[in-house]
Amino acid sequence: MQSQEKHQESTVVLILVMFTSFITPFIGSAINLALPMIAHEFGLNAITMSWVTMAFLLSSAVFLVPLGKLADIFGRKRVFLTGNVVLALASLLAVFAPNGATLIALRVVQGIGSAMMFATGIALITSVFPPNARGRAIGMNVTAVYVGLSAAPVLGGLMIDALGWRSLFYIPALLGIPAVIAAILTIKGEWAEAKGEKFDILGSGIFIVSMCALMYGFSKLPSTVAIALTVVGLLGLALFVKLQMKLEYPVFNVSLFRVNRLFALSNLAALINYATTFAITFVLSLYLQYIKGLSAREAGLLLVIQPLVMAVIASWSGRLSDKHDPRILASAGMGVIAVGLALLIPISNETAVSYIGVVLGLLGLGFGMFSSPNTNAIMGSVEKRYIGLASGTVATMRLVGQMLSMGIATMVIHVFIGTGTINASNHKQFILSASVTFAIFVALSVLGVWASLARGGKNGNQA
Repeated sequence: MQSQEKHQESTVVLILVMFTSFITPFIGSAINLALPMIAHEFGLNAITMSWVTMAFLLSSAVFLVPLGKLADIFGRKRVFLTGNVVLALASLLAVFAPNGATLIALRVVQGIGSAMMFATGIALITSVFPPNARGRAIGMNVTAVYVGLSAAPVLGGLMIDALGWRSLFYIPALLGIPAVIAAILTIKGEWAEAKGEKFDILGSGIFIVSMCALMYGFSKLPSTVAIALTVVGLLGLALFVKLQMKLEYPVFNVSLFRVNRLFALSNLAALINYATTFAITFVLSLYLQYIKGLSAREAGLLLVIQPLVMAVIASWSGRLSDKHDPRILASAGMGVIAVGLALLIPISNETAVSYIGVVLGLLGLGFGMFSSPNTNAIMGSVEKRYIGLASGTVATMRLVGQMLSMGIATMVIHVFIGTGTINASNHKQFILSASVTFAIFVALSVLGVWASLARGGKNGNQA
């Protein structure tokens, strides 16, 4: 009977985490399709427009590590459910945002709520599933992420065209609270392996401020102020690492990166992978609407190819990683991504829409091969008491990678277009900025393949 109850609880945890894993990427991806409409309504330029996306990523990234530690101390379920409530309330308020500044501020709050879920979701799955079933469960969760990404271009595009961009926030606003109530009634357990430990407030503060300075400064390069902020951010993170190595209860166990090769290089591979892939949708969404003249719905129907292929491949690769070396699967995936990105470099006014579709399918194949095995390798490389930290680290790598990806794309657009709006007079410059962005991503992908191969086999040893 007890075994049956554990099975039911693990099933409910998986369903709830999958639900939230669907909602967050759905909004994150769909909002890219809505950017031209939001920019028109609020009079935003190309750089400010990108912050509708980046504000969410930045707040999620900077709060992930502290919230992951808090979840280990006070309970992962508690923090996870609180995140659902915060996201739902912020989404409700976003429906009525009167201007761009308010919308960006609410995206920051949404990011905090999502950080609570990102920091605990994979940790909850790892806590309730045994090692021999963990890869399958993680694969199903990753599939939920990709289903959200797949639904965003189609459902999101239809909603934007029919009901306006504000309709994107209806789903988390209406479904978030019922999901929390259902979880409270069905999930009885709580997981807090670090209960009783002190929370490092000073370290958390330094980490948050440093990450904000680094990410904001990076996105505004190459101005003098941006360079200064980027340097301040890097110095702050160096100070953070130095302080963490001296504490008995650090908010982030830096030593894991020094002594655990598999953990360190798997996280580096994840960081690079997301840095090369996330802004693809952002750039191609603008290209398809501004250059090719497609509507949000039409652009969405094309962009759905990538996440659809991801969703199909991720579940399969997750199961495969329970039996075979995740390093090989993930490295092969990164190689496929590099090829797909290289095919986007010669993009132009005359590039056929069908060509874009084929390349998106190839990118989806590569990303689906990489993500589940790499996550399984990270979560399987640490002791149980570090599961929350590992989950938070995985999510941090993802969000910092996504932020870097957007930062690179925004920086390149800023270099070629400046702070003006995208219009017929600068279409040529925009296309050139897209080509340069994809070339940078190809170079990063090659580095990612090295990081993925260099970590060794399942135990971090060279295979």
